[in-house]
Amino acid sequence: MTRHTKIVATLGPASNTPQSLEKLLQAGVDVVRLNFSHGKAEDHIALASTVRQVAARIGRPVGILADLQGPKIRVGKFEDGKITLADGDRFILDARCELGNQERVGLDYKDLPHDVNAGNTLLLDDGRIVLEVERVIGHEIFTVVRHGGDLSNNKGINRQGGGLSAPALTAKDMDDIKTAAQIGADFVAVSFPKSASDMYMARQLVRAAGGHAMTIAKIERVEAVAALEEILDSSDGLMVARGDLAVEVGDAAVPSLQKRMIRMAREKNKLAITATQMMESMIHAPTPTRAEVSDVANAVLDGTDAVMLSAETAVGSYPVHTVESMARICLAAERSMQITLDREFLDRIFTRIDQSIAMSSLFAAYHLNVKAIAALTSTGSTALWMSRLNCGIPIFALTQESQSLTKMSLFRQVFPLLIDDVPDERESMRRDVEKRLIDAGVVVKGDLIVLTYGDRHGTSGGTNTMTIVRVGDHG
Repeated sequence: MTRHTKIVATLGPASNTPQSLEKLLQAGVDVVRLNFSHGKAEDHIALASTVRQVAARIGRPVGILADLQGPKIRVGKFEDGKITLADGDRFILDARCELGNQERVGLDYKDLPHDVNAGNTLLLDDGRIVLEVERVIGHEIFTVVRHGGDLSNNKGINRQGGGLSAPALTAKDMDDIKTAAQIGADFVAVSFPKSASDMYMARQLVRAAGGHAMTIAKIERVEAVAALEEILDSSDGLMVARGDLAVEVGDAAVPSLQKRMIRMAREKNKLAITATQMMESMIHAPTPTRAEVSDVANAVLDGTDAVMLSAETAVGSYPVHTVESMARICLAAERSMQITLDREFLDRIFTRIDQSIAMSSLFAAYHLNVKAIAALTSTGSTALWMSRLNCGIPIFALTQESQSLTKMSLFRQVFPLLIDDVPDERESMRRDVEKRLIDAGVVVKGDLIVLTYGDRHGTSGGTNTMTIVRVGDHG
């Protein structure tokens, strides 16, 4: 069985050489994530070039996701690198402090004193340390430690319940978008968006820089949950960024939010990535915990397009094992999924010819038990629409556009293939598609396939024909 759920892997010291990259791609990585919170522009440019070279050498389309840092709402640095806070300690967050000590620490986000009030709860280091604000005087936030622990340099800060005013796109992000466009990133992930306007701005900046990337909204703020529908309408997809999200809304609320987000994304023909701590234990261990296996499997059953690895592949000891384990879990979960295509069609409204062809193809393929769906596509839209409903049949998207090829690497259930040209004569085109699928080991003589195409190849939105083909039957 071909795995339908895609795997995104973050690159870092454990995975950024050509040799380690090749092993990761061979293990099943579909999209690589470049974390713009670390490294310089030239580092990302060089790494993207290496990814393209390795992918070309092994003959696999691999997407590149540029993940923007977003606002740095963090504490500053300490004189000795870290301190230990005990329950009941008094501690000051000081926007003007240069080097922290046991009594106070500086802030990367200088406006924090304007965003909090007495009684607010601040969560540091993903909620590991809890501070209650007693009072705010000028540039100083006076707090009492409610739950202590070790606090080291540059740990993140969240306000419980949200409400921090930092803009989603910083000056650094705007520069990084230019770098993402330069390297031809397929996806740009925007950190901490609060509204549709954040995502519209990101898209405009990507296009102004000459980029073609799809925009992904990272849902990690309370405000983003409240504005989820409008944010999704202004994006190409979302990331369920469960780390900061859990800190702001409470960990118990995240599982149901995850299901809601993925469902909404699929209903709106958008992409969904599930991220954060999916295989966290494998940073140091060669096998996942049972809880992690269930977590990945549940994301697959929810219908996510992709599951994402962060530190596991960036700095972990077992990056290849982690990808192999995740691929195995995805496959097992997909085998258990029930196909409910007929019921899913009931609430669908088709407003375009190419979308109607895509939906008709799914219906025919499911009821005729075909071996594969082959979609000749220019932009990838036909393949995206097909992938929003689970028919259990692999969708092979054939395109002449290299940009569309790597974008489709993130679409669930879609397997992109690059073609040089498409014969104009229909019978020749059909034979050509059959040969490509036979050569790829997808079908054999006698299998049924559903083929979609447009009268004018290479025209965006031009898909207007569906045909059912028995492989090798040219009588």
